[in-house]
Amino acid sequence: MTIAAIARQTQVWRDPRAIALLMAASLTTMANATISPALPGLERLFADDPNAGMLVRLLVPAPSISVAIFAPFAGLIADRYGRRRMLLAGVILFVIAGCAGLFLPDLPTIFASRLALGLAVALIMTAQTALIGDYFTGSDRSALSGLQISARNFGGLVFITLAGWFAAILPRLPFVIYGVAALFLPLMWKVIVEPQRTSPVPGARQEDNAPERSSWGLVLALLVLLQAATNMIFFVMPTQLSFFFEAAGYSSPVMTGAALGILMLSGGSLALLYGRVQRAIGYVGVFALGYGTMALGFVLLAVAATPLAWFVGAAAVGAGYALVSPSFVTLALGLAPLPRRGTAGGILTASVFIGQFCSPLLSTPLVTAYGYEGLFHLTSLLAAAMAAAAALKGCAMKLQAVKRGISPMEWRDTAQQGPAPGTNSRE
Repeated sequence: MTIAAIARQTQVWRDPRAIALLMAASLTTMANATISPALPGLERLFADDPNAGMLVRLLVPAPSISVAIFAPFAGLIADRYGRRRMLLAGVILFVIAGCAGLFLPDLPTIFASRLALGLAVALIMTAQTALIGDYFTGSDRSALSGLQISARNFGGLVFITLAGWFAAILPRLPFVIYGVAALFLPLMWKVIVEPQRTSPVPGARQEDNAPERSSWGLVLALLVLLQAATNMIFFVMPTQLSFFFEAAGYSSPVMTGAALGILMLSGGSLALLYGRVQRAIGYVGVFALGYGTMALGFVLLAVAATPLAWFVGAAAVGAGYALVSPSFVTLALGLAPLPRRGTAGGILTASVFIGQFCSPLLSTPLVTAYGYEGLFHLTSLLAAAMAAAAALKGCAMKLQAVKRGISPMEWRDTAQQGPAPGTNSRE
């Protein structure tokens, strides 16, 4: 049975629909950070604008603001009008809004185009998450959720590296990278079809595939809060790491780029193994291991005094984040009824960007009060507390299983499935 499950995991990426959805996933990291290397050049290019310093720095987080606002509404629209049209419309808008910076005349209009880019990301991520739930089940869904994190990490690494080279030529040139999304459209148009939104079992009611609304909504809300907190912790890395290195006497952007590159590589690589790890230790095990690894990474950043140790810490944070992130998608898709998967995907998408947006707002005052080492210590304690909570939850589940006379093998299968009452054999 285990061999068959692993075989399914290795085969899922060959599904053309999975490839199209992974292409969509690779675009989401590109949205914010691709133009980061061009910011100094853009500030010089628009030096006659009195607000250039502020507007240029707002170009990076601007899409996050739009995603946080529009993603829940995108989920409602996806449930009512379908996922396919939303995904295709999002990719088309992504190309137009992303490339607009090549020719727009001033910073205010470029900023407006970045807000429109965030709307495109909200459409893409919401539709993509819902389609993963519609097209795939069980181990295939878990494997694809892990591959999605890999696509985001490796896509971000490639696109940001290209942007650095392009920005060295012309500050506007990195905007052309958003046109890559146009190359993905033909495959998406061909293989992404509107999924059936009614139960495939004749005579079965839709409610049979879902828990009571109050039940799944409450658990989803807890997952959303946990995902926002997770992204708030993780986003300490890209928002504070360069300033930490500068304070330590390493002011070269190469240092920050190398650390973030290691972070993305470790996360992308480990996410490839997510399906196997989740089957081996279950969801509570994944959360305990992932948050524990993130805590270790921040401890290294706080106490170590050498770049090598800092790089190891960055790799640990990236690996831990890659372990826990896919679980939010798989658990939420298992919880949400078929007609509400778009809504669940939209809320999950919004929580990611809300966490990212709140991260510097909370971490910067902590740096002012306690320094970077204090920030990393506090962040590590929070991640460690989350790991301990997951471990205690796993122990409680195991004790309950022992009291009920469930064998260790049966308990492991239950832990692997997680709190997903919306998934059953008829889905």
